[in-house]
Amino acid sequence: MTKTRVIKKYPNRRLYDTDISSYITIEDVRQLIVDGEDFEVRDAKSGEDLTRQVLLQIIAEHEQDGQPMLSTQLLSQIIRLYGDSLQGFMGTYLDRSMQTFMEQQAQFRQQMGGVLGQTPWSMMNQLTERNMELWKDFQENLVAGMGRAAPDAAKDKDTAKRGK
Repeated sequence: MTKTRVIKKYPNRRLYDTDISSYITIEDVRQLIVDGEDFEVRDAKSGEDLTRQVLLQIIAEHEQDGQPMLSTQLLSQIIRLYGDSLQGFMGTYLDRSMQTFMEQQAQFRQQMGGVLGQTPWSMMNQLTERNMELWKDFQENLVAGMGRAAPDAAKDKDTAKRGK
């Protein structure tokens, strides 16, 4: 059983990772998520769970940068569901939908990994090695063929001269 990592959030908005005894950034927290680490963010004074707020902050920051994942229409629809009788159902639905999506993505990546190799680079390396082997075989066959063709051609010339 893995221990849940505790990150303390101080009033000055700094985050302190108790596992490594060091201050970390919001980007470090995002990396923990990417790495699949279990953690929770707690208010340093009250002990209140602030994990959801920090996660929402990460989403908000990433939505501002680059290509947003959540459209204005989708966000508006989610906001409309707050206070609606479907609010509880929608959270469960979104959780299950995301889980199914992640499972499908993992299966797709696994299947593509089997077809293409571990990474695009490994696929390129395999293709390069195969092409080098084919080129080497071609050169060897060409040289071998020229070596045999030359005596036959010389023999044909001698026969032609004698026949005249």
